[in-house]
Amino acid sequence: MNNAKASMNEPFEPRNDLEGQLLAAQEGQVSEDAFMEQLMASQVFMPVRDDGAGIANFQRSDKAVPLTLDSEDGGQVLILFISPERAKSFLEDFPGYDGGLLAEFTWVLERMGSGVGISLNPGWPVGIDMESQMVAQLAGRRV
Repeated sequence: MNNAKASMNEPFEPRNDLEGQLLAAQEGQVSEDAFMEQLMASQVFMPVRDDGAGIANFQRSDKAVPLTLDSEDGGQVLILFISPERAKSFLEDFPGYDGGLLAEFTWVLERMGSGVGISLNPGWPVGIDMESQMVAQLAGRRV
């Protein structure tokens, strides 16, 4: 799922606490469970395409479509970022996804269909891909 567009040349500097926690988890400094707990209590950025017509860069309808990509196994993967700034270079390849929304990760889980995976920070060296089974476990865990 990693897009080669992301800036691999510049050193990776976490933009917020959640990104710092993910970096620490990937480096083995904190457990994956500790990161997941923080993710469940955090906001993420979800790129959306608005299919309405009207003022540029202003959501015009209630038909905002989140960015999903096909996975290698034929399923769908929802694209999320820890901060909106991380989305910019990735979204250059996806016309129409100029905006998005910040939402609680649990809110996103509540609205996802079954069988959908998540790619968090695709294209960046600090990111995570979650298979649909893992997403389903997280959705069940939040109750």
